[in-house]
Amino acid sequence: MTLLMAELNEMGSLNFICLGIFLSCWIGYARFAHFMAKRTASLSSVLHVHRINWMRRMLQREVRVGDAALIANIERNVNFFASSCVLIIAGLLTAITATEKIKDMLGTVSFTAGDTLPQLELKLMVLLGIFIYSYFTFTWSMRQFGFASVLIGAAPSPDDTTVTANDRRSMAIYSAKVIDQASRSYNNGLRAFYFSMAVLSWFIGPYVFIGASLLVTTVLYQREFLSSSLKALKQAENVGEKVFTDDKELYRR
Repeated sequence: MTLLMAELNEMGSLNFICLGIFLSCWIGYARFAHFMAKRTASLSSVLHVHRINWMRRMLQREVRVGDAALIANIERNVNFFASSCVLIIAGLLTAITATEKIKDMLGTVSFTAGDTLPQLELKLMVLLGIFIYSYFTFTWSMRQFGFASVLIGAAPSPDDTTVTANDRRSMAIYSAKVIDQASRSYNNGLRAFYFSMAVLSWFIGPYVFIGASLLVTTVLYQREFLSSSLKALKQAENVGEKVFTDDKELYRR
């Protein structure tokens, strides 16, 4: 117990304050983005409308090969990041076993903080935790895109008279919902990658780490709510004006 307290003291209270600010930025922004997506146009809310329109039109097509290919293409992108996480985790585990060598190597760099071993281990463990979280998030996203593939395969054909209009409507809504949940997991994983870049600045110094965390949060906000891509997505079929004014049940997230 005494040894543990000594190591915590050696890590320094400033490092724990920085870590708290970092986690507040990450978790706080994730909750803020989810909250705002229900009240204003964002990449998340606008794309959800486009996904519903995609599923509604998919039900009108006899051949769904193109739709299945689109899902498979997105799933490949997610798989790339999941595979990258495995490689990064392996590298970080190796680094944790060689912290003394890394400490000596960083000591030759003039602009680094000159960490003690416990401080260096803390930073590497935070990075490891981020990429473990990312791995689970990306793999869950892959599974959900697999569920979406099943729903596309199970979608009724346009000439199937045994399926009611309400059944088709619910198929479109909930197929889009599954894709939306898969995309949300994918976004969460990507967001973790962004914030891992902020953690790298921690090796330079705690105040740089705080600034990088705030910068990453600002970049994410700009891309989610103010980007040119969002403007284009809103203008496609005038979705930006319909997202919260049309059928509330249809577009409810």
